Amino acid sequence: MSIWLSKKQLKKLAPAERVGGRSPVPTRIVSNGEFNPLPQTDKQKRVEARIQALSDAQGKKLGLGRREFLKSASGMAAAFLAMNEVFGPVFSVAQAEITDPDAAVDRSAKLAGQFIFDNQLHFVRDDYQNTGLLGLGQFAAEHWNPAMLDEIGLELRRYQFENFIKEVYLDSDTKIGLISGASFDDPATSIITNDQMAQTRELFNRIAGSRRLLCHSVVSPGRDGWLDSVDYAIEVLKPDSWKGYTVGDPLVLSEYPWRLDDEDLVYPFYEKAVKAGINTICIHKGLLPADYEKSMPGIWEYAKVDDLPKAARDWPNINFVIYHAAFRPFLELPDTDAAEFERSGYIRWASDLAAIPGEHGLTNVYAEIGTSFANSAVTNPRLAAGLLGTLIKGMGVDHVIWGTDSVWYGSPQWQIEALRRLEIPEDLQRKFGFAPLGDADGKVKNAIFGGNAAPFYDLDDKRDYEPIKRDNLDKMKDEYKQSGIGRSNVTYGYVST
Repeated sequence: MSIWLSKKQLKKLAPAERVGGRSPVPTRIVSNGEFNPLPQTDKQKRVEARIQALSDAQGKKLGLGRREFLKSASGMAAAFLAMNEVFGPVFSVAQAEITDPDAAVDRSAKLAGQFIFDNQLHFVRDDYQNTGLLGLGQFAAEHWNPAMLDEIGLELRRYQFENFIKEVYLDSDTKIGLISGASFDDPATSIITNDQMAQTRELFNRIAGSRRLLCHSVVSPGRDGWLDSVDYAIEVLKPDSWKGYTVGDPLVLSEYPWRLDDEDLVYPFYEKAVKAGINTICIHKGLLPADYEKSMPGIWEYAKVDDLPKAARDWPNINFVIYHAAFRPFLELPDTDAAEFERSGYIRWASDLAAIPGEHGLTNVYAEIGTSFANSAVTNPRLAAGLLGTLIKGMGVDHVIWGTDSVWYGSPQWQIEALRRLEIPEDLQRKFGFAPLGDADGKVKNAIFGGNAAPFYDLDDKRDYEPIKRDNLDKMKDEYKQSGIGRSNVTYGYVST
């Protein structure tokens, strides 16, 4: 987890896993350390209170405590009902799911087999010792919870591989995942190396007995020997795709920002990637700190998408997957950005990305929605619906890619449920010409969840997923369900106090 935030900013934050009521859906923006999380809004406070009231009332009828009820399918439904009551009817949820546990379980069971391919997952290497990750725990121990000093090691383990498997593969309906890393000027600060991603992929797939985990290799243009590392990755690691940060190191003011359309620096890499047949490149865009213009002078411009059209036009055989859909409206008050969207239909940087295919006649530009969908869904669901509507209208329903940025936010199941239940309000459909998203397992959502990205990796939901439905991982999941442990509903990261 990279940390852009200053000590002054950190003092206004708290560990996400220690704030809130273990809601199935977060009721605060959770930061992965790359941006400032906004304070909990009045509407989010109302959602949190309503979730607690519903869980207390329904849990009592079922003989369950609040935490036990919130782990259940009915508890998940209650969270979305509370959001509808506060934000308006954006999510599809039936009252029966809350009052009748069998109805909620039946719905979950019917959707459990849906092909879900998460294109952005993270965990940290076991020997990761970046003290920035634990700085908030230390602050909390000094100021309001001394017992945390005994648990800092445990807090770090929550980001590691063992818990990653539980949160992603056992506690959610995710079928296949793509492990991603980040670029760092100092290799010692890396959350995970290219070698470790490849080794983890091989280990996990051997255990699972099928191809359940894919991996990136991170490219770092401009650093000494970076093209040699690309050759090494092609020859030895054989990544499934590439990952790059045009801002360079997201942890510091990097010495190595770069543009996608830099012919001298980056085009030799594209040539190698195409020749090797590894022609999907995932690029971090957007998601900057709230004070990016001051804190990232000379760097923040590299997070925009103005370098994309020429690169995509010059390299038509490369799939350019733009992570986070270049989305950044949560970096200011969400109501301000939501108001701009409601007024004009424009979402900063995301709308710029969505316009590129039409304006430039390109078909090889894609939008991945990790973190962007998560944070907009819990602050302003209409904005989340507008984001999807904007991307689909501009880029095509077949060019929007599912990703969750987990395990930073705990199990991705709440994000899966949010997309399954989300619908673009009719007034937004009429005003901006958006098409409806449709059923939880309808054509549009199935495409986003897995169908759109599967061809990049020679995957097919029917050809590849059906044969592995009874692999070792599914057997593990069956045993896990029988244990009754259930989802923790914990989110990992930083929230504003």
